Amino acid sequence: MRRLLWLGIGLAVGALVVRAVTKKAQAFTPQGIAAQARDSAAGFAGSVRGFVDDVRDGMAEREAEINAAFTDGSTLDEDLYPEGRQHR
Repeated sequence: MRRLLWLGIGLAVGALVVRAVTKKAQAFTPQGIAAQARDSAAGFAGSVRGFVDDVRDGMAEREAEINAAFTDGSTLDEDLYPEGRQHR
């Protein structure tokens, strides 16, 4: 009975090791490498898309500030020259 227990444990451990090695080996096949490259490219494209969205939001915010300043009749020189100098 004890031998059957150890045989069962050995078979289970062996099966787990074979599955783990097969998964690791799959990463080095052409299909696995292509999948990794595809995932990396998708992640990069998402990062670029996020950056462009952030820049676009910043531009819209700054444009709203400029429009509000011109509507109020104030100037933006205070933002550009905080020490009070006026360059024109």
